[in-house]
Amino acid sequence: MPNVTLFNQSGSQAGDLELPATVFGITPNESVLYDAVIAQQANRRQGTQKAKTRSERRGGGAKPWRQKGTGRARHGSIRSPIWVGGGVAFAPQPRSYKVKMPKKARRLALRSAYASKLRDNELIVVDDFNLDAPKTKEMKDILTNLSANGKTLVVTADQDETVSLSARNLPGVTAVHAQEASVLEIVKHDYLVMTKGAVEKVEEVLG
Repeated sequence: MPNVTLFNQSGSQAGDLELPATVFGITPNESVLYDAVIAQQANRRQGTQKAKTRSERRGGGAKPWRQKGTGRARHGSIRSPIWVGGGVAFAPQPRSYKVKMPKKARRLALRSAYASKLRDNELIVVDDFNLDAPKTKEMKDILTNLSANGKTLVVTADQDETVSLSARNLPGVTAVHAQEASVLEIVKHDYLVMTKGAVEKVEEVLG
């Protein structure tokens, strides 16, 4: 089973932690990871873009001039796409961009995301966050102590309002609980900081 150093929030080593091999010990499946990221990005699209076609523009019912004899090009409607004020050819319409992935593929992608962070030495496990009140400076100091100097995803076992409020004003830092962490959030951050409880929760859900 893979092992990782366990830190406390002051940045000192607090022992070793054995990680679940079913989650962190697998070989990351890059193809499934890619599919999961693309699916999540697609599912975030609203799909509300809309433009009017020639049939939706007002007017244009009468032929602007007769077919022959004027010396001008023939036209049937002033709402043709080649006219100013006309409709749009192949106009975008509201649509859904939703992409579905099989449940097993989603779970494999999530395990691969965690395993890739361990493989790339971007996983930091801390015993717990002991914050008495929301303090941005304290959270910044903790991440500095852990050498998480970059875009960082902080994962706690359960919803922790104190941690969330302490992290939300730090540029590039996002705080979520274990069941809320997504493949896209994990891979787009430089560091993944997890509490010991979050590791146990991930093993419970994905193990």
